[in-house]
Amino acid sequence: MRRIKQYSILPGFGLTLGITLVYTSTLVLLPLAGLFAKSAELGWRDLWQHLAAPRALAAYGLSLGASFAAALIDAFFGLVVAWVLVRYRFFGRRLLDALVDLPFALPTAVSGIALTTLFSEHGWLGMWLAPLGVRVAFTRLGIVVALMFIGIPFVVRTLQPALLELPVALEEAAATLGAGRWQIFRRVILPTLWPSLLTGFAMAFARALGEYGSVVFIAGNMPMRTEIVPLLIMIELEQYDYAGATVLGATMLLLSFALLLAINRLQRWGGRRAGAAT
Repeated sequence: MRRIKQYSILPGFGLTLGITLVYTSTLVLLPLAGLFAKSAELGWRDLWQHLAAPRALAAYGLSLGASFAAALIDAFFGLVVAWVLVRYRFFGRRLLDALVDLPFALPTAVSGIALTTLFSEHGWLGMWLAPLGVRVAFTRLGIVVALMFIGIPFVVRTLQPALLELPVALEEAAATLGAGRWQIFRRVILPTLWPSLLTGFAMAFARALGEYGSVVFIAGNMPMRTEIVPLLIMIELEQYDYAGATVLGATMLLLSFALLLAINRLQRWGGRRAGAAT
């Protein structure tokens, strides 16, 4: 039996694969390999001194803690925003939907300056929070706020397709069977949205972990208090300590790679659950 050759618009597999490998190797693999090669020039003792330095440990703890808190808050409010945009029709909905993408388009330095101005003691919001004893700018709370700002689009845009595919008939059927609103959310809606919600949380967490521009202004950059890892890497570079900067960068790279693997696993899990549900 004669085999029909599959038609493809792009060139053959060999050529496209070669272009892909050259492109990814030049822009991704070679710089990352150079980062690890520079870190490998240090001995184990010097490597451990850079990794376990008190200033580095404080920066790791702050970056991880603030990123996790910001992603957790974004997961809650992102679900609310996505629900409103998908399920309701109201005046200004298109504008609100466009504003969700504002952190994508806005330069991070601009957003950092805007947040610092807004939450400073004499800012529009800071002037009302200061009498209550709540300081945002130049504190750890300010770092969380900045990371929330840049992470919210990831959660909203991940949840919207899942909400669009969620049949309203399931909620109506549960309501006719006597289920309350909380029961419908907990037993019908949340299990369906859970993979997408976890994916959005992981993406917001990964994005916040490497953020620099929007945090550097509002953090105050006080060593051992409000100093994040990307800022510490910049300080090491300004002091010509390239080995120390590459060690910190390689550590963050490994952590980011682990998060990307987790995101891929979550997306596959969500795809299997969606396929099983259909």
